Amino acid sequence: MLNPSPSAPAPMRAAMTSASQPFLYPLERQFVEPDWNRIPGFKGVSKADWESAIWQRKNTVKNLKDVKEALGALLPDTLAAAIEKDQKERATMSILLTPHMVNTMNMADLWNDPLRRYMLPAFDDRRTDWANHPRASRDSLHEAEMWKVEGLTHRYPTKVLAELLSTCPQYCGHCTRMDLVGNDVPGVEKLKFHTPQPERWAQILEYLRKTPYIRDVVVSGGDIANVPIQQLEPFVSALLDIENIRDIRLASKGLMGIPQHFLQDNVLKALERLAKKAFERNVDLAIHTHVNNANQVTPLLGRAAKKLFEVGFRDVRNQGVLLRGVNATSKDLLELSFMLLDHAKILPYYFYMCDMIPNSEHWRVAVHEAQSLQHDIMGYLPGFATPRIVCDVPYVGKRWVHQVAEYDREKGISYWTKNYRTGIEEKDPSALTRKYEYYDPIYTLPESGQQWWREQAARGPGAKA
Repeated sequence: MLNPSPSAPAPMRAAMTSASQPFLYPLERQFVEPDWNRIPGFKGVSKADWESAIWQRKNTVKNLKDVKEALGALLPDTLAAAIEKDQKERATMSILLTPHMVNTMNMADLWNDPLRRYMLPAFDDRRTDWANHPRASRDSLHEAEMWKVEGLTHRYPTKVLAELLSTCPQYCGHCTRMDLVGNDVPGVEKLKFHTPQPERWAQILEYLRKTPYIRDVVVSGGDIANVPIQQLEPFVSALLDIENIRDIRLASKGLMGIPQHFLQDNVLKALERLAKKAFERNVDLAIHTHVNNANQVTPLLGRAAKKLFEVGFRDVRNQGVLLRGVNATSKDLLELSFMLLDHAKILPYYFYMCDMIPNSEHWRVAVHEAQSLQHDIMGYLPGFATPRIVCDVPYVGKRWVHQVAEYDREKGISYWTKNYRTGIEEKDPSALTRKYEYYDPIYTLPESGQQWWREQAARGPGAKA
């Protein structure tokens, strides 16, 4: 059956050929908006209210009490207790979910739902053997060390990250900026910006004006969906006035979490003015979003993305995070990529390996697992839409998972090189010859490697690998 006869009827040949593939296309998954009325807390909500950004923000789930009120009897008592315990003892982010995000969960099996796993972490989800890697850190990418002014990370030669604010419409449990973003939780007292916002933004713009080798700015946070449009528009417009800026990427998980925001008339008109100015200046203006599972690709997301294209945005791209239990299989990644591409015209761009923040071990995958996933998703999607799986190596930056220089599989230590200096290495003669370390989750190692890490942990946090 793997080689159907050329004389077989065309539909039969197609069926036999398709059935022989590890991943089957077309997708069986439907592109529909789940019925929010099935959820007790949203029962009776009208379509007009549901599609209102104001209603979504007003009814955002902000704590466990709100979770219980929204889900009612659909929330198992055991899960509620595990979420409560997690918030007290393990969570790095507080609870914040829009009704739209809640509605993409599988209410029949919340324990195993992929969105619940990373937006409403439960204590039982975490590892008990290695909940935390000994080399984990609050600012795992050392972005704040590379600030040129407060909130402006200059890590790459021609690119910068501008963190405009420290809030989002929703908080992901795996947030790499858990050091700064969101509300305090029992385990993490968040850092704060000290410079007043108008002055801080002015300092960001001034640094870019006097640094002509920067051409690419990622405008993020937090999330630009939380920046009032009457403030976001003049900031981005000012970026467009800087001669050396050629690419601007607006980063927003909110495009998925609260697509209603991007369907508001005042937001669309402002974005259209920016897109027109970008086109006239020959600058590429794009949105980068963060969708982690195919369940999250719904018609409202598709409508919002379509509007961005209609007003003149160059592209809408997805930067997901590779998370065990959420999307860390080739089937999950391909299904998500095809849903984005077919139904929302969103380009599958990157899947980052989950960063080494505290208490993230249950989500993280080993480098060799990421390499296998990259292998297994090749050949199905168009080349330009095949996402690259990358490891964001501390003090280095994004590296394709096959760029590893050396790899000790027993100890789970990979070694990486780079071809540029970050903003803190301008005078470091060894920056381009040094090898930088990244660490696999310890539970993925052979027993000998796990024992080695136990010994390291016993020596204390200052011990070197």
